[in-house]
Amino acid sequence: MTLTPPSTIETFYKFCAEKKLMGLRCNRCKKVTVPPRSLCSHCGSSDLACAELSGKGRLVTYTVIHIASPQFQAFAPYAVGIVEFSEGAQLPGMIRNVRFEDLRVGMDLSVGFETTIPAQWPQWPRYFFKQP
Repeated sequence: MTLTPPSTIETFYKFCAEKKLMGLRCNRCKKVTVPPRSLCSHCGSSDLACAELSGKGRLVTYTVIHIASPQFQAFAPYAVGIVEFSEGAQLPGMIRNVRFEDLRVGMDLSVGFETTIPAQWPQWPRYFFKQP
């Protein structure tokens, strides 16, 4: 599959189904935006190129959700965090297979992909973060 700007969130999740974390690199400021958008989130340029991220990064911040909305009740309690990848882009997502008491800002995490989607979830593959 080829990612051509402007991309959509649907395209982002199609790449997740292929176990690829894709973003866009701005040709003007060189920053990476993920999930992809039609404009650079840093400088507003539309001159963007496809970029596959390493999927490895560090936890910037996190929280543990104990009381969830109805579509996420089956997951509660669960952790959600923002990971900054080695390419500089940041992405929020669920953190799985890590005990809550082991979560630390700065810890190494990597992206994982799940293609089995619960019925209440939008019918897109999803990504999550885990320890490498």
